[in-house]
Amino acid sequence: MGKTTYKRLKGSQSFRQRLLLSTISSTPIIIDEIRVDDMIHGLLRHEMSLLRLFEAVSDDCVVEVNETGTRLKYKPGIIMGRKNLVHSCALTRSMGYYLETLLVLGLFGKKPLSITLKRVTDDPKDQSVDTIRNATLHILKRFGVPSKGLDLKIESRGVAPEGGGEVLLTVPNVQSLTAVQWVEEGMVKRIRGWTFSARFSSDFEHSMRFAARGVFNNLLTDVHILNDHKSGPHAGKSPGYGISLVAEATAGCYISADTSVSCGRTEETGEIDEIEKGGVVDSTLQGLLFILCALCQQDVSKVRVGTLSPYGVETLRNLKEFWELLLASDLILILQLSYSLALEVV
Repeated sequence: MGKTTYKRLKGSQSFRQRLLLSTISSTPIIIDEIRVDDMIHGLLRHEMSLLRLFEAVSDDCVVEVNETGTRLKYKPGIIMGRKNLVHSCALTRSMGYYLETLLVLGLFGKKPLSITLKRVTDDPKDQSVDTIRNATLHILKRFGVPSKGLDLKIESRGVAPEGGGEVLLTVPNVQSLTAVQWVEEGMVKRIRGWTFSARFSSDFEHSMRFAARGVFNNLLTDVHILNDHKSGPHAGKSPGYGISLVAEATAGCYISADTSVSCGRTEETGEIDEIEKGGVVDSTLQGLLFILCALCQQDVSKVRVGTLSPYGVETLRNLKEFWELLLASDLILILQLSYSLALEVV
């Protein structure tokens, strides 16, 4: 066997995406100088948990981390998928941090993926599990992923910081993704929402629904917001509440926004602000959209996005870096003045 050639990277930025693209492209990597100038050096708990997750869904995956955690040597294995896997996520990030990666990995496994994630389902940092279930999964279907076998079930809630939640993700396998021509945004025809509360009075959910309807009913009549109040063992270990909103357009676009409150910490993304930015997906899903476009074999995908988010820009840089190693030809990324994005492999 020949000597393994590693691609060398530096820093902690885009750690999750670097691991994903390394695995998909079968490119071994070495990441040096991980938070060497920070108060807390090296890999964080959720990043170590993510590495364990890659090991769980792959065979022959090799992970080497030095004593300080500032250097990672990663050799991707074969994505197997597997059923009935269980993974306890780190409490420092919610399941949204792991789910986006699993959705892509699961598509290209040897077997369908079925995995239970435990601990934090909702926190102010990442997409909520409601948004992933009701918006992100629709994007995968647009690229030819079958609805059968693609699901995210919320068994119990677990709000930061103590968690206690549980979800079940199932992802089918595909031979290849279907290239899309997705430039029509259409008009918003309906708003769907889901509120939740755990170890809180359900009055908080009523207040959120009333406030949201007070805004959206001035714009359109088809607005429905459901509630998901949890108590007892299904409410997790920490109190919290939140709301997830999804706007569905006539052209099949899904624009999402969510708000989560746990132990006084709040983060909010405005639904109307996301709609005003334009594009066929909201800003938080631009990275996933670009990766799916790049994974379409020997076909052109053309999609329209709104104002590029920092995450979207970083994704384009990572795609260019990794796919130049994978393909003998170049991956062409063309940003048009209208914020359309065309990806073509020639």
